[in-house]
Amino acid sequence: MSDVSATSAPRHIPVLLDDVIDVLAPRDGAVYVDATFGAGGYSRALLDAADCTVWGIDRDPDAAAAGNAMAADFGNRLTVLNGRFGEMKSLLADVGVHQVDGIALDIGVSSMQIDDPARGFSFRSDGPLDMRMGQDGLSAADVVNQLAEKELADIIFRYGEERASRKIAHAIVELREQSPITRTGQLASVVRSVVRRSKDGIDPATRTFQALRIYVNDELAELDRGLTAAATLLGDGGRLAVVSFHSLEDRRVKTFFQSLSGAGPRPSRHLPQAATDVIDDSVFRVPERQGRKASAAETARNPRARSARLRWCIRTAADYRDAA
Repeated sequence: MSDVSATSAPRHIPVLLDDVIDVLAPRDGAVYVDATFGAGGYSRALLDAADCTVWGIDRDPDAAAAGNAMAADFGNRLTVLNGRFGEMKSLLADVGVHQVDGIALDIGVSSMQIDDPARGFSFRSDGPLDMRMGQDGLSAADVVNQLAEKELADIIFRYGEERASRKIAHAIVELREQSPITRTGQLASVVRSVVRRSKDGIDPATRTFQALRIYVNDELAELDRGLTAAATLLGDGGRLAVVSFHSLEDRRVKTFFQSLSGAGPRPSRHLPQAATDVIDDSVFRVPERQGRKASAAETARNPRARSARLRWCIRTAADYRDAA
């Protein structure tokens, strides 16, 4: 995710902001969910575009607290809930909301998290090796110091699509035998010692950090849960906009949309349909099969947008029930 500050002066501009607002088509009286609130960039744009109501959701307690401060700018039109977006159906039910008109999902780490060395997400500056979005559970340091070499290699390969995963895992184990790996700088250095910088200039530590972050935060399963929840919450004509930043996420979103629009085969049993009862396979209408990517101008302003893709769909009246 990439967001603006919770104050009135923007700190970060959300990726594909104009496109997300365009496809959600905010209107007066409608109810929207900014399910990955961050610093509220999409929420602010939705509230500025129409006299609507927005429910923000964020698993990071710091983001939720900042969102409640931002809510003062919009009276009772904005409320931010602390929790995972995969649990949005129950979170909203708890406050009496059972159907919405639009949902925005901006998958991955937020700009505030990655830019704060103390959160431990970035290899660009040294900090504690943490990476926990919700600030609870196992940290990245726990993972690299406790898991067996083969399991580490599997994580780095599966979630980072890193071909040198075995070499990296072996180097990590050798280093931790001397002393625990507790800093982002330590981990980045050991990865760079065994992986050469690519011709495109991407840091050798990029894929390993991505893999650990996804594993620590259970991001792919969370995405599956979020997509399923969105399909159950959206009313007829409701819109879902999902911005993803790498192929693992985008493939899941694409497959989910295809499976519920009658445009593709059913996904594997590991994807969200395993927990649903689909009565009609035309649950979604997908107006743009290829999705949208950031323009050259946006990428120049914000390099984080270069890999982003927006996919969106419109909910039909077809029945779709969460069997769980």
